[in-house]
Amino acid sequence: MTDALPGRPPIVDQATWQAARDELLIREKAHTREGDAIAAARRRLPMVEFDGSVRVVGPDGPVPFLDLFQGRDELVVYKHMWWDGAPHQGQCEGCTDAAWNLPDAVYLNARGVSFAILTTGRWEEVAAFVEFMGYTQPWYSVRGVDGPAGGDMGFLTAFLRDGDRTFLTYSTTGRGNEVANASFGLLDMTPNGRGEAWEDRPEGRPPGRDACWYWRSDADGNATWGPTSRPVPQWTRPGAGPVETLGRAD
Repeated sequence: MTDALPGRPPIVDQATWQAARDELLIREKAHTREGDAIAAARRRLPMVEFDGSVRVVGPDGPVPFLDLFQGRDELVVYKHMWWDGAPHQGQCEGCTDAAWNLPDAVYLNARGVSFAILTTGRWEEVAAFVEFMGYTQPWYSVRGVDGPAGGDMGFLTAFLRDGDRTFLTYSTTGRGNEVANASFGLLDMTPNGRGEAWEDRPEGRPPGRDACWYWRSDADGNATWGPTSRPVPQWTRPGAGPVETLGRAD
């Protein structure tokens, strides 16, 4: 080991690094196998039948939930939270994270799985937001819809179709939604991680901040949840500029 740099990992030769890497790999492989076992158990969960004729609202007006399958047998949706009456910059930064990181469903489609985003917003507000963000995946309003097709927002949910019958098979929220964002896995590979206070951080590393602290920023790219911030992807949108208030309806 050579002289250490303050707040950085120890400096070692290649052989010492490889030995430490190989030791960690044993744990990583065990983690992968446990994940495979959990996925196998997930595939064995029971399912709940619900009315697939319930109407949701999309760009072509009200359609039955069954149409979201697009003729395929499986469907995954993200249920996007919504603040009525709020401007674009006042919508949920966490849901923006999930939706922004699922820009294209071609690989899901190739496997026979459709994808859509559901929200409780009024369609006229939702349509304007979708256009501003440049989203290409299908969005639908489930305002007033109860049960598996609607319900609480902030969830990734899977459905199965058998002819005209529809079934809820799986749903997750919180950190379960991290599968939608590959950035988390990449950040976990870096020496400083996600930079969040809950992480186990080696002594001397930069202190962590609140979870998701970097999901909103001002026009100069400074992470802030202040009155002139936006969810970070919005700064790439044409016409996005500094604002004086989030205008949130909460």
